Amino acid sequence: MFNYNEAFSRNIGWVTEAEQEKIKHTKVAIGGLGGVGGDHAIVCARMGISNFHISDLDEYDYANFNRQAGAFVSTVGEEKSRVMEKMLWDINPEAQIKNFSHGVTTENLDNFLSGVDIYIDSLDLFALEIRRQVFRRCYELGIPAITAAPMGMGTAMLCFKPGGMSFDSYFAMVDAPTGADEKTQSRIFEENIIRFVIGVSPSVQQRHYVVNESSINFMEQKVPSTCMGISLAAGVLCTNVLKLILNRGDVVYAPRGLHFDAYRNNLIKTWRPWGNKNPIQRFMFKKVKQIVESNKTT
Repeated sequence: MFNYNEAFSRNIGWVTEAEQEKIKHTKVAIGGLGGVGGDHAIVCARMGISNFHISDLDEYDYANFNRQAGAFVSTVGEEKSRVMEKMLWDINPEAQIKNFSHGVTTENLDNFLSGVDIYIDSLDLFALEIRRQVFRRCYELGIPAITAAPMGMGTAMLCFKPGGMSFDSYFAMVDAPTGADEKTQSRIFEENIIRFVIGVSPSVQQRHYVVNESSINFMEQKVPSTCMGISLAAGVLCTNVLKLILNRGDVVYAPRGLHFDAYRNNLIKTWRPWGNKNPIQRFMFKKVKQIVESNKTT
């Protein structure tokens, strides 16, 4: 028979029994269960978190095999949210899981965030508009929101706290003008993706060992990823989830961030006052945009 205290007893020592009980009753919302999202969910469950709102609208395919927690030959074609739901219950049969299997939308956003203590961002890189809405609503509701992106063989983390710098302010997102044509909308979308990437990863350490820049194609919504980056992202993010739950340990909030790269044996603590409006970030935006434009012509 499953026994919660026995199942998570090896956490004790790093946390107290009282803290483990607090972890147990924490509710997290995880938007997206693909690359980082699947690992985030598994690590949270093994931490002993027992209340989840999870969401994904995609199914597993062979292209997911190099990095996604629920991707197996046996799960190809299955809904990611259903597979991860089963995996979470296999770890903790007592877990309370609410599955938003059709994805996070403007219609279900308040329900998705209802009663949530922490929002864990793992939406697809290109699901930028709904990501902005989720972070905006978290800010309004006073919910800490955290994201850790796999960057090559490393991870870059940002955390947004209630009352601190907001997501849109940090990333300096731009909205397409009303009535803009398709070409203009496409350009602004691409530029916002660049703003998101350089905002999450101001040090852009991964650029030093990219062997094929043409593999990065924002317009085709294609970027390379590694399982090492995914695993590191989950470790860094979930450690900070633990600190937020227990209110102990220093949490780095935007406009400060962390970028650890295992390939380069390097940890950089980033600080970008004014976010992407910082002169360094403006320069980085131009450089990355040049690379993206160059890839289109090769």
